[in-house]
Amino acid sequence: MPDVLDASPYDALLLLSFGGPEGPDDVVPFLENVTRGRGIPKERLKEVGQHYFLFGGVSPINDQNRALLDALRKDFAEHGLDLPVYWGNRNWAPYLTDTLREMVGDGRRRILVLATSAYASYSGCRQYRENLADALAALESEGLELPKIDKLRHYFNHPGFVEPMVDGVVRSLAELPAEVRDGAHIAFCTHSIPTSAADGSGPVEEHGDGGAYVRQHLDVARLIADAVRERTGVDHPWQLVYQSRSGAPHIPWLEPDICDHLEERQAAGVPAVVMAPIGFVSDHMEVLYDLDTEATAKAEELGLPVRRSATVGADPRFAAAVRDLVLERAGDERGQEVTPCALGTLGASHNLCPVGCCPARAPRPAAAGVDSPYA
Repeated sequence: MPDVLDASPYDALLLLSFGGPEGPDDVVPFLENVTRGRGIPKERLKEVGQHYFLFGGVSPINDQNRALLDALRKDFAEHGLDLPVYWGNRNWAPYLTDTLREMVGDGRRRILVLATSAYASYSGCRQYRENLADALAALESEGLELPKIDKLRHYFNHPGFVEPMVDGVVRSLAELPAEVRDGAHIAFCTHSIPTSAADGSGPVEEHGDGGAYVRQHLDVARLIADAVRERTGVDHPWQLVYQSRSGAPHIPWLEPDICDHLEERQAAGVPAVVMAPIGFVSDHMEVLYDLDTEATAKAEELGLPVRRSATVGADPRFAAAVRDLVLERAGDERGQEVTPCALGTLGASHNLCPVGCCPARAPRPAAAGVDSPYA
């Protein structure tokens, strides 16, 4: 039998994700949830939903989260970590509020949250914290005893997140024709966000010039590129690029877009490109459509060989990283001296989001931070 690992004071882990439709009839209601409060007409949402309809109205994210749940539970059981794992979504069933209500009914009082976003940004961190505050407010209005909630730190530079992506890039390079392989460039892809949101990402002292969002991605890209060079003996040129832009065209967003980048690389005589989606935990719709469909079609139009490397998904090393993060945070909460595990130049991220971290345009209560109304 494995040794029993101590997760106290925590008695549950909550996997918190974005959610996605699981059939054609779900697509527009799902998009209404995503865009609530923005006044977007239903007809426009039907147009936006075409990405989902191309795949039968099903987003892969929910099945991928089920696979991650299985991987986490398997890893915890094999290593003697007695910590139940629940799952709640921001925009589709199982909804976060319903899951928290279930957890309270099960007697859970100290909950750790794993968000399926590895980096600092408003949409990738604080918005999840706002969702948690909204859910706690709903439970409070029902007269339920509120649990104390903490969020695991950003894990972009944990070895269990980085190493599977290194393997993915190496495999993708090996899949390219031999005559173009050594000259291939690597396009490290992540979700574009407004430049103002990027500049304000992370703690206040990190704001400006892309903020923590860009710096964290660049650090991961360097880690992977360096590891690929060590594994292959080839120093592949690389660049951080962006995808999945949305919103009003007059608002500046992070660039270059992946399709524009492919055009530029082809014009510069680059023989091949590996697209590495380092900004995404799993192969959900932004990867499936924006890279595997749209960007790949652009590459075919250009006659440019491309491969898309894998995301981390339910890789056992990522499940082990989550276990490590849980034990790290639990030890810290118990007042023990812990040594956080982190690669690169930036070190381990903060455990508790400080005031002013990834601010919203309109301030709203956010849980699991210094400014939480639910301490």
